[in-house]
Amino acid sequence: MTRWLTEAVPRGRVAAFRTVIYLFVAADLVIFTPWVRTRVSVPGDLYQPLLIGRLLPLPTPTAAVVAVIFWSLLVLALLAATGRAPRLLGWAVCALYLEWMIIAMSYGKVDHDRFGLLVALAVLPTAGRARHGDTTRTEAGGWALRVTQIAVICTYFLAAFAKLRFGGLDWLTGSVLARAIIRRGTDLADLIAQVPYLLIVAQFGIVAFELLSPVVFFLPPRWRLAMVGFFYSFHAVTIATITISFAPHLAAMTSFLPLERVRPIIWARRLAGRPAPEPPKGAVDDQAEPGTEPDPESVSPGGQAPVVGRPAGP
Repeated sequence: MTRWLTEAVPRGRVAAFRTVIYLFVAADLVIFTPWVRTRVSVPGDLYQPLLIGRLLPLPTPTAAVVAVIFWSLLVLALLAATGRAPRLLGWAVCALYLEWMIIAMSYGKVDHDRFGLLVALAVLPTAGRARHGDTTRTEAGGWALRVTQIAVICTYFLAAFAKLRFGGLDWLTGSVLARAIIRRGTDLADLIAQVPYLLIVAQFGIVAFELLSPVVFFLPPRWRLAMVGFFYSFHAVTIATITISFAPHLAAMTSFLPLERVRPIIWARRLAGRPAPEPPKGAVDDQAEPGTEPDPESVSPGGQAPVVGRPAGP
């Protein structure tokens, strides 16, 4: 179990994931949740903080508090996306974004699509330094990605559990999707709704997909990527029909992807005719096909690919 939780990944993957997550936090402030700033106009007695907000305790949001959190978080998230001071900036972004979410979700509605993102922000500072393109493997970074993946899958599985707990079997055979289409459906959704019993079949399919989502951890790498692709296609259909994006969840789900292979700077250099920088000495090419042996000259003197960041413990 420990080996699975700390399966080593290229540092370049950690660096890319870190950039994706922190850039999303900055985008979230100005695109997806700018409405949090309007909470200051709501009477303070309507603020009913979540349990964590009551335990800490945190102040009732005011214009000054929200403004400080917004601008501080925006600046720090952009700085953290560069990979500099990963622990200091990472913990600061994690704390500020958690408070941002507590404010957002303490007025009667809690969005479950934020769980994976919050976990990612909590574990990324523990991954240590990582450079884009570095193929040296790290177990600390692997642990951060694995924990995020578990949070992503728990979001699906526990969503199905909640549906059956509070809605029972009536959730499967009721008019859940029909009501969603009436409230916020698109033209595509209107066409789908005209097909007899298709919405009922879709509701059974959604619950089955969510309950079976943990299977992704037992699949071979290529099939795992295919299943993650199915996850993304499911959300694409959701956006196209009932305009619900689950954007934070989609950002956290990139923890499953080989992000180290996405190298926009390298591609830009090639288009400009400039040579790409040499990979770090002693690194193993993580893009080699599965089952192939690494070049003997590209491994460490001990004959093993270098692994760094092993956590303390058994």
